Amino acid sequence: MHSAQELVSQIETLTSLPDVYERVRAQVESPEGSIVEVARLVGADPALSARLLRLVNSALYGPRGRIDDVLRAVTLLGLQQVHDLVLAMSLQATFAGIRPARLDMQRFWRSSLLTGLAARAAAQTAAQPMAERLFVIGVLADIGHLVLYQTVPELAAMARREAETGKEALDAAERRIVGCDFAEVGAALMDRWQLPDRFAGAIGTQMLPRLGGAFAAEAAALHLARRIAEADTKGEASAEAAAAIDADVWPLIGLAPEQLPNIREDAELNLAAYLALFFPR
Repeated sequence: MHSAQELVSQIETLTSLPDVYERVRAQVESPEGSIVEVARLVGADPALSARLLRLVNSALYGPRGRIDDVLRAVTLLGLQQVHDLVLAMSLQATFAGIRPARLDMQRFWRSSLLTGLAARAAAQTAAQPMAERLFVIGVLADIGHLVLYQTVPELAAMARREAETGKEALDAAERRIVGCDFAEVGAALMDRWQLPDRFAGAIGTQMLPRLGGAFAAEAAALHLARRIAEADTKGEASAEAAAAIDADVWPLIGLAPEQLPNIREDAELNLAAYLALFFPR
């Protein structure tokens, strides 16, 4: 049996994030952090700055007039949102060398982005704070499976098969067969990266949001978003997806089952644009 910390420690490529992100984070966390310096760091990476400008000029962020200057983009978005976007955009470099044989990476990232978009849409619909941060947390919500399929692929695949053919939930099957589930592994990776507590807190309790404590609302948003992504993969109707969510999840974020179709529609509407931005061919 394996622990989440043990599995995360086995992947050397995941022990640190790209240098440009680390430098941006240092600026954001420092009392002397400077918007000008963050803009300089982003601007020094041509691919990163191009993606950031494409994003801020897209319809996803509303009409603001053409923005072709990184400093202006950083000023408009704010340091925290730039931090989160740089983190999300750094994922491609972080996981570039990871290609688990038993995991379809194109499908994995599509589902991860849809989860992020659905989590953000859920938080926005509920008028919850931190909605933009939930996009990034949602993108990372399933990252534990990437670690599982890289470190213990046979056990991870066995757990998925048994969950699909039986009545056991996937996370329960993983705990029984592997020793830990994908949510625990994802939370361990967030801790390893020293990301804000909100990341590990929400990701680690996404399957049981009521255990999320101060992060229960974020965990509930991830729970709903995960169900939307699963429905998209299986071709299920939104009503069916909503019915599969436990009744105690909805009050945690302040939503009702009948709101799920609109949340799903919002997320799916933006999916293609985000795939092009974050994972360009």
